[in-house]
Amino acid sequence: MRSALVRRTVLTASAVSLALLATACGSDKADTKADAKPSAPASSPAPAAPAVKGKTDAELTALLITQAEAPGFLLQPEAAAKLADVDKASVTTDKPECKVLVQSQALQKVGAPTGVARTALGAKPKEAGPNASAEEKAEAIKNAIGTTVTMVGLTSYDDKGAQEVLASVKAAGQACAGGFSSTSQGETTKYESVQRGTGAPVTSGEEAVSLVLTADLEDGDKATILLTVLRSGSTVATFSSISLLGTAESPVTLVADQSKKLG
Repeated sequence: MRSALVRRTVLTASAVSLALLATACGSDKADTKADAKPSAPASSPAPAAPAVKGKTDAELTALLITQAEAPGFLLQPEAAAKLADVDKASVTTDKPECKVLVQSQALQKVGAPTGVARTALGAKPKEAGPNASAEEKAEAIKNAIGTTVTMVGLTSYDDKGAQEVLASVKAAGQACAGGFSSTSQGETTKYESVQRGTGAPVTSGEEAVSLVLTADLEDGDKATILLTVLRSGSTVATFSSISLLGTAESPVTLVADQSKKLG
């Protein structure tokens, strides 16, 4: 089923680091009878404050687009709720430079963000009119099933972190053009190509990139995943769009409205 692609692409990369603290001990050589006393640990300079400070989860949540601000879309509460768990799974790719594409299209954390906020919205389907024929009603149902769902994620970074994320996505778009594969939770997804977005160029934000990832599905069909990543100051906005019918529509107005809210 095409829905299996959505499950497979909700992937993550996480890292855990451990800090080991050691204390040096010395003794008073002038008095061998005195108790040994630990020497004071050498003081280390305090880390410099970031030149640019990233936003917190709460600050980004306030900037995340809402249902009222996206009249052409419908909030997908179940999909939005599942986004809270995307950072729990791990992902590997046969080409390391392509990993950022899988992370971005699943709205996983990339790098070390200071804050994260996520939601999901679906394009509002066109309803059949009161005098619609049986064929028109059937087409309306089909369109409703295949509506494009867009996951929207905001991440913020200290210093030049946001610029580095955009640079890595742009570089991956070129390096992974010939395709790659990713594996998560024992399932492998093959992406046959990565291409530049074919629609109107994204002009929102200070810099942006739009990509089309074509994935092979279990039943032999293909699916297109539209990925748009833009930067506004220290914040990165990611839009990942997919349709169960295989071909997603670019959420142009959603991208523009979210970008305006970022300032």
